[in-house]
Parts: sequence; C-alpha cells; structure tokens
Amino acid sequence: MDTNPTALLLDLASRAQALSDREALQDLLAMGHRTWCEGVADVRSSVSRSASELSDQELAERCAVAGMPWEMGMTRGEAVSALAFATWEAAPAAMAYTELEERAALFGACLLPEELR
Repeated sequence: MDTNPTALLLDLASRAQALSDREALQDLLAMGHRTWCEGVADVRSSVSRSASELSDQELAERCAVAGMPWEMGMTRGEAVSALAFATWEAAPAAMAYTELEERAALFGACLLPEELR
C-alpha cells in the first residue's frame, strides 16, 4: 500500500464508495484519519520551512492569499499554522478525506466509539 498521504487518502476514498458495511467503513475511516494527520503534519513542516525565509509582511500576504488572514493578536507561529491548515484543506488529499468521512457517516461509521450504536 502507498505511504504517500495524498495517494493513500485518494485510494481510501475510492474504496469507500464501493462499501456499505459499517465496520469496513470504520476501518477505512480510522486509517484515513491517521493518514490525514500525517498529511497535515507534512504540510505544516513544509509551510514552516518556507515561512522561515519570509518577513512578517510577506507571511501576512501569503496568509491573505490563502484566505486565512494573519489576524491581530495571532503569533507568527499561529499564522504559520493557520496557513498550513488552509493549504492542507485545499489539497486533493483533504478533500478525499472529507468524501471518506461523508461516505462513512451515511452508514453510521465514525471515529468516536461512543457514537457507535
């Protein structure tokens, strides 16, 4: 199985479309969540590296372009995190995870055990 978060999440979302079994979807969702977290971490690291070379003004501009403005009171680290999350949410991998979540929810699968019936 592929270890690239994007490829894996796209694969999981595709596989989920053919399933209606709650337990199977639960397994895919759990794997997808772990992969989603890895993807976020990868993007956070990448954005952090590139932001380290930017001035505050340049970072603020990049945040604004991403639709995540550097708001008053935010630290530079918070702005970098917000930019990373906005970058991730616009990525195909994050969109695939959302599809996986939605498919799983149709059949009662979720990440929180107390929500299982």
